[in-house]
Amino acid sequence: MSKNDKKQSNFSILMETIGKYLRSNYAILITLGVTFILTASLSFVRIATTSSIASFKIDDYEIGQIADITIIASKTLPPDFNNPIGVEKGERITRKGFPITEESYAKMRRMAESPAYIDYRSFADSLLFLLLLVVLAVLLNHEIRIHFAKPELKEFILEAVFFVIIYTVTVFGAKSSIFSSPFSICVIIPNVFFTFIIAILFGQINSLFFSIIISMGVLSATGFQLVPSLYVLATSLSAGLMMKNLERRSDMVFASLLQMVLNVVFLFVFKMIFNATFDNTVLILIGVGANGLLSGILCLGMLTPLELLLNTASPFRLMDLSDMNQPIMQKMLVTASGTYNHSMMVASLAEAACREIGANALLARVGAYYHDIGKIDNPEYFVENQKTGENIHDKLNPSLSVSVIRSHVKRGSEKAKAMHLPQCIIDIIKEHHGNSVIAYFYGEAKEKDPNAIPDDYAYPGTPPSSRESAVVMLADTAEAACRSLKKPTMQALDKFITTLIHNKLESHQLDNCGLTFKELDVIHDSFVQLLAGYYHSRMEYPGQKTNEEENQEEEKNTEEEKK
Repeated sequence: MSKNDKKQSNFSILMETIGKYLRSNYAILITLGVTFILTASLSFVRIATTSSIASFKIDDYEIGQIADITIIASKTLPPDFNNPIGVEKGERITRKGFPITEESYAKMRRMAESPAYIDYRSFADSLLFLLLLVVLAVLLNHEIRIHFAKPELKEFILEAVFFVIIYTVTVFGAKSSIFSSPFSICVIIPNVFFTFIIAILFGQINSLFFSIIISMGVLSATGFQLVPSLYVLATSLSAGLMMKNLERRSDMVFASLLQMVLNVVFLFVFKMIFNATFDNTVLILIGVGANGLLSGILCLGMLTPLELLLNTASPFRLMDLSDMNQPIMQKMLVTASGTYNHSMMVASLAEAACREIGANALLARVGAYYHDIGKIDNPEYFVENQKTGENIHDKLNPSLSVSVIRSHVKRGSEKAKAMHLPQCIIDIIKEHHGNSVIAYFYGEAKEKDPNAIPDDYAYPGTPPSSRESAVVMLADTAEAACRSLKKPTMQALDKFITTLIHNKLESHQLDNCGLTFKELDVIHDSFVQLLAGYYHSRMEYPGQKTNEEENQEEEKNTEEEKK
């Protein structure tokens, strides 16, 4: 292959990759484009309404000062009521190295206050910075996709709306005399409020990236003043971190109080670092403290409508769904008690394992509660709900049995959608069996027909796409399989669970979930410890009879009485 052919081939691959990325992310790119246009417009308003000339504010000059630049008028400006001195096109206003006269200063003010003079260089700098910010947002989104859960479009839109609001408040707030200083502007920036919401609805990682983006946005909105940007970054990061392990709404009150203190501390430290004067410091500190406190209180009020509107799996929403008095859970308890008990055990296993590996334990627990809700319609077809010695599948063809068994995944996801459960819960329901083959019925079919196709006896789902979903799959398999052990000792459980995990790996069920081999070892140990403790509590004591032996003895006594 010639060099030209190689170049053409590489170019084709590059264009194909770019086209594929654009097709799969066009909605996010459109959101970023709209956000860029809105913020660029706000930046133009900020610069156009600033009294500046030649990329410097008029306040940077004074009469008698030695000019550091030669300013030549590019437009003719007639005198007006506020500025009785006019300016002629091509006129030299100042000369570098010479002092600024009273007349020169008056002409400079006339130019600075005229809407005809806009600092386009400053506007170009702002546009370039905003464009780099868009690139940073794309890269951060890519990192989230690779290492964490894929962000949904609604999340991106909400963050874009919050960014525009913060940018707008900062731009127009800085125009007022009250909030014109780099310290006082921090009082009205609602970054903590929005970071609270992002962290609760979408997680700490998203709030971390959001904090970086909005701090850069504030840097642009304030004309590249460092103090507001550093303050926003520090307070936003602390707000996101405080949402860790948040489970009750009352916890928000304590988080708000702590954030109030941190806001005051951060601003005071920045005043010390930048050697700022302490004029109006008390009022500013009270203002930023109130900002932190009100952010938490307003967040509590906004969370419920946002949870319902966006259908997200916030900790509070998950806690509500974990209530066993939910109608669907009560129905499962009555109609499919075996499945109910199985789900409780799977939830315990999944929660413990996720806690050990640092995954979302609450999400795994709730996902495990609901993963088998599709069995409620036909509970008798599943072994945990069948009476001892009675198996309805003994009378059915393997293909018919498989169709009934497989259907519980589809039925479960349909029920979950009808209940408006969060998408991550629906994903766990769809993925808890992956696309693995139902070995028992496939083996039976193979005996009857050697040409049986494995795909016809496989679940219709997809392999787990998150760590929580994968842990629920492993917990489901382990709990169901370990019930078949006659003597579930620690050694037997260890070996059995190891085999189960290896089977999932070999069948490529764990390829897309992000679990590492180290985490699989931790999950294995967690399962063994929990199941060993569970079965140890059910060990038979010497002389204790099993249920089957007691039933046989009762039948024998009844027959003897009849005789």
